[in-house]
Amino acid sequence: MTVVCPVHRCGRGLHWGKRSCICPAGHTFDIARSGYVNLLLPQDKRANNPGDTKAMVGSRRRLLDAGLGERLLEGLAAALAKIPIPRGARVLDVGCGDGFYLAALVNRFGLEGYGVDISTAAVDAAAQRYPGPRWIAANGDRRLPFADQTLDCILSITARKNPEEFKRLLKPGGRLLLAVPADDDLAELRQAVLGQATAKDRVRLTTEAFEENFVLESHETARLAVYLDQPALLDLLLVTYRGARFSAAAGAAALKPLTVTSAAELLCFKLKSA
Repeated sequence: MTVVCPVHRCGRGLHWGKRSCICPAGHTFDIARSGYVNLLLPQDKRANNPGDTKAMVGSRRRLLDAGLGERLLEGLAAALAKIPIPRGARVLDVGCGDGFYLAALVNRFGLEGYGVDISTAAVDAAAQRYPGPRWIAANGDRRLPFADQTLDCILSITARKNPEEFKRLLKPGGRLLLAVPADDDLAELRQAVLGQATAKDRVRLTTEAFEENFVLESHETARLAVYLDQPALLDLLLVTYRGARFSAAAGAAALKPLTVTSAAELLCFKLKSA
């Protein structure tokens, strides 16, 4: 079984039934009406409702519905096509949010998809909208509820990065596809809000973090300039880490419609041979 029981020292395969997931030791986890399962244990979270709030999930969904993620999605699809990844391959999206990218890639390539996010609001939204993949609430910074060497590919799209855990989960020769913000990502919004748009070399930092166990195979950039009105800009502020530092009331008074650059660096790594 790919998905395993998260209880300490158990790790047995979970049987995914209609209403619950259960392991041979009898540990049972209810499946929500929407279709996701919560495998977060108390020690895996620091708050009662960690991760994105329902409001943040809604804001991100409106932005994606407006087309903000289309260029990144095409870049991810092109990277998977180059590997190439076979039909039926098992793919995990760590920090999947509301499932937009994983669901689209699963449908396009005929994959067996798994999405994990620490936010139950996010995986609930994913399960409601995209019934194909299996959606799981889990902490991407901890041990993930998957068996060793059972995944063909792992995605982390501007989300959590756990090199040792990704190494454990991938089959020999498995691929890791990461998307990190480019230097000019949201530069216009950062300039408007903070008065500056400081660049950070995330490609170098990410490559250094993974170079011990992974080889960088390809590096592409996905970039899109999009005109956003004031409500969309406030949505964008809410879902970025800088949004928490910026008063929505002040933003509503100050922000004007703006053309914003959405840009990500796509890094495809191959797991090194043992």
